[in-house]
Amino acid sequence: MTAEHSNLTAAQGGATVIPVAVIVNGVTRGATVPARRLLSDFLRHDLRLTGTHVGCEHGVCGACTVLLDGEPVRSCLMFAVQAAGREVTTVEGCGTLAELGPVQQAFADCHGLQCGFCTPGFVTTITAYLRENPTPTEAEAREAISGNLCRCTGYQNIVKSVLRAADLIGEQS
Repeated sequence: MTAEHSNLTAAQGGATVIPVAVIVNGVTRGATVPARRLLSDFLRHDLRLTGTHVGCEHGVCGACTVLLDGEPVRSCLMFAVQAAGREVTTVEGCGTLAELGPVQQAFADCHGLQCGFCTPGFVTTITAYLRENPTPTEAEAREAISGNLCRCTGYQNIVKSVLRAADLIGEQS
């Protein structure tokens, strides 16, 4: 065991800790975390980006979805160290309160949320999807969101939000 490893291990009461730097929403951010810290916990607890929600903790519900190098991933299923040096986009990186991103605006326009718990995962999932398929049909929109679960809605307004977001993005182009 190296002196550096010994110091890192001792700092966490025996758990190995590792410095992790990630580009989050365009800014390099980092913290020294236990080696087995989940990306969702790293974002929420270490970086204080609480927009990413943790629902089922098994990768089923999609609430914790973030974009890793532009691709949707379940942040509750990967370790923070796996994201080191990579680009992560959270819901906070998809727009601001002052200037909503197109998917966020579409959710507001179409009443695509109720309690809002699942919304960050939908926003990131839809953001990535519309980059690949900018003009989806209603059936394609339904398929795109099929991996994200919502307990409050019948998905009708979420599907409308996907289609509205596509229109908004098309208007920006």
